[in-house]
Amino acid sequence: MAGTKKIPIRMCLGCAQGFPKKELLRVVCSPQGEISLDTQGKKPGRGAYICPNEACLAKAKKQKRLEKTFSQAIPDEVYTRLEEELKKHVQCE
Repeated sequence: MAGTKKIPIRMCLGCAQGFPKKELLRVVCSPQGEISLDTQGKKPGRGAYICPNEACLAKAKKQKRLEKTFSQAIPDEVYTRLEEELKKHVQCE
């Protein structure tokens, strides 16, 4: 068992299902309170994850799940950038 590596599982804010971390889009709230999309998964701060599915993003936006997670308003450009990343992610598959 020494050679097996544990795969981190994160929950999608839209569908509330667990997925491997690398399959999800990460939104991060920096220690300064700035909200941004973390495409590399390396930015410091609190992260929230959404699976690359338009329905999950729409559900998370409608139910203000990012706002609740970070306890602050989310700028429209963050949602716009998420939608753009989602389209890129779908094209790559």
